[in-house]
Amino acid sequence: MRRFCLMLAVLFVAVTFAIQAQARPKSRYDETTKTCRLLESGPLEWDSRPWGEGGKVFREACKVCHTRDNDKGAPFLWVESKTPAAWNRVFAQKYPKCAQNGAWDSITLEQQLKLNDYLYRFGLNSEDINDSG
Repeated sequence: MRRFCLMLAVLFVAVTFAIQAQARPKSRYDETTKTCRLLESGPLEWDSRPWGEGGKVFREACKVCHTRDNDKGAPFLWVESKTPAAWNRVFAQKYPKCAQNGAWDSITLEQQLKLNDYLYRFGLNSEDINDSG
């Protein structure tokens, strides 16, 4: 009986991971460069994967101002603040004040692309298999 319960638990965990792996978006169209960007799969890691640099940029460049109760007037942001499509609009249209006032000038285009990849991949509802096209 104990062995059966253990096997059932392992099966449940395996199915859960398989469902989550399928739910994450695998690619995104980048309006800025007019290219299709392939997104890596795997766990959230800040530095070790190509899209991990996007998480690092988010933490080091964006979260400097976009924290709770900041004195810069920047709205609080977390990855799930916007849907993947909304994050794409932020980078394509560059409408936030920080993009317009030059704060993004210190972020290279490649870093912006990786940041957008990261935010797109982990944005609001990105785990919903029906919404992760």
